[in-house]
Amino acid sequence: MLARQHATTVVKTLVEAGHLAYFAGGWVRDMLLNHPSDDIDIATSASVDEVQALFPKTIPVGVAFGIVIVVVEGHQFEVATFRKDRGYIDGRRPTGIEPAAPIEDAQRRDFTINGMFFDPLKEELYDYVGGKEDLKRGIIRAIGDPHERFLEDRLRMMRAVRYSTRFDFPIDRETAEAICKHASTLLPAVAMERIWQEFKKMSHFAHFDKGLVMLHELKLLPTIFPELRQVSIDEIKRRVEPLAFYPQHPPTIAELLELFPGYALNDLISLCDYLKLSKQERDYVAYFHRVKGMLEMPEEWQKNLERVEWVHLYAHPFAALTIEMIVARFTDEKRSRILRDHTQRRVLLSNFIERIIEKNPVVRSEHLKAMGIAPGIKMGVLLKEAERIACNLGLENSDEVILHLKKSPLWDAP
Repeated sequence: MLARQHATTVVKTLVEAGHLAYFAGGWVRDMLLNHPSDDIDIATSASVDEVQALFPKTIPVGVAFGIVIVVVEGHQFEVATFRKDRGYIDGRRPTGIEPAAPIEDAQRRDFTINGMFFDPLKEELYDYVGGKEDLKRGIIRAIGDPHERFLEDRLRMMRAVRYSTRFDFPIDRETAEAICKHASTLLPAVAMERIWQEFKKMSHFAHFDKGLVMLHELKLLPTIFPELRQVSIDEIKRRVEPLAFYPQHPPTIAELLELFPGYALNDLISLCDYLKLSKQERDYVAYFHRVKGMLEMPEEWQKNLERVEWVHLYAHPFAALTIEMIVARFTDEKRSRILRDHTQRRVLLSNFIERIIEKNPVVRSEHLKAMGIAPGIKMGVLLKEAERIACNLGLENSDEVILHLKKSPLWDAP
């Protein structure tokens, strides 16, 4: 409510200076859906210069497109001048803008449910595009000619699926047909980083599995991942089935990997490079692949794994979440049994798990220096072996671990 009060103050300041000003876009949609939101954008007839002159603290984030951030007591509000776009040549951004009336500004936006304005001073809705009716019908429909909307900005095709996924609304037939027609033009018009951000936003809500199926039906998924072009829609549905059983808020990349069963680690890392993922996300993929391999082993094989391997598995911050995701594909009985076994094993190994998390091994470099081991490759090997001995034998006394370490052929190795 505090954000709305501050945003209303921004509108009031603009109106008192002789300008039109309304709340715009997603906040209006969410208000009509009774979904409270503090993410309020404002559309106004004032120019960027006029907005900046009225408010003491502003951030010029998109002056070329008539956009400035107004900061009020720590709350940031995007304030955009009503505009018409001159034309698009790259499938993402207009070549220029012109001042416009509110109705013209609404008609250049993406979908009807995002094209409404709300006057917080008069408590009045301004709907020039039929957004309120489409919200009642529960449908995602492009404003005006869908072909024009998608040729202007190819990313809107992905966003249509995201909104459909988020609200569980079907996409209007003409809008869906336009997506199918233009799906092959998504790349290279849209940077892979933007596509990845759409995947992440889509995965934050329920029905991500349905969203991936819809992306495939609309030919967007095979455009992004050419290796999926020959995969049938029934097979895609089968691959994403486990997502319905995933715990809340899993890493997006883990969900997306369900589309690529059987990929070796090198293939998965190549996929990460293609999607331009961060090092943290790539490291998680390697961890996910390792844990999946361990948990999908026959249970007799799992019993032969060293305790140190389980300790490192459980020390990862996403360990519990990752285990739940991997066992999501198992039967209820098997899933319950596996989760129970992991809980018991974690308790048994808790001291060693904590040591790894806190970077407090039983044997440290100063212990080995006192034994005449110089810093270098050999010390690193011995520290790793000491950790293995401590975990496997359940030893937390450094002298005991070093006694065992001295019996290792690694101790006398050059």
